[in-house]
Amino acid sequence: MPTAPFADGLRFAFGTLTVFPVEVTRWDRPAARGGMLCAPLAGLAVGVASAATGLVLLALGAGPPLVAVATAAVPAVLTRGLHLDGLADTADGLGSGKPAEDALRIMKQSDIGPFGVLALVLVLLGQVAALAQAYGASWTRGALAAVVSAVVARLALTLAARTGVPAARPEGLGAAVAGVLPARGALGVAAAVTVAAAGAGAVLGPAGAVRTAVAVLFALGAAELTLRHCVRRFGGVTGDVFGTLAETAATTALVVLVLG
Repeated sequence: MPTAPFADGLRFAFGTLTVFPVEVTRWDRPAARGGMLCAPLAGLAVGVASAATGLVLLALGAGPPLVAVATAAVPAVLTRGLHLDGLADTADGLGSGKPAEDALRIMKQSDIGPFGVLALVLVLLGQVAALAQAYGASWTRGALAAVVSAVVARLALTLAARTGVPAARPEGLGAAVAGVLPARGALGVAAAVTVAAAGAGAVLGPAGAVRTAVAVLFALGAAELTLRHCVRRFGGVTGDVFGTLAETAATTALVVLVLG
């Protein structure tokens, strides 16, 4: 498979997955392939910004609940809320119980239905509650949770862009990145990120390293189950489905990180 220069892939990842002022110079499949490989790096930037915001508020005297709200808000701001919007749209499509064509039409509508509202409320409450518990334990655990959840959210997109996962529509971000990565490459990135996450978790001791690695694996497992269900229901992936996978992985990672 032809590949784009690393810089083009990095620009694609940051230009499509964040609001950072990065100009995407290439929209072809090789650039999309590089972008999906670099997606966890975009997540790292978002996670560091999120953790830094939380730590500044802690230093100013804010309590864990307020810090958790701000920490959860930063990824939403840095993605223009696209992942949350995708979660709401996908929930409405799945909840409609309609055939794929009708469900996809519902997902393209600008309004949010009851299933979407419920999904947003539950996911955001879960994220804030988990972050509050993490920051309540220590600033280190809170910051680690913020970074790991943001990285694994984008890592879920890397795995979802592997070959064999079709696009549900012929246009949109889903079609641009669907099937661009060889499965071996996507799994290699997942393995590298898991090892790196375990290394970061080691600052909390051996148990922290194990818990962090397990959080990554559970998050990817939850995203994979969601991906397979969406492919069965819609016939493939869309940009909304990618947003859903990101929020599913982030929430699952946060919950697992505060267990035990």
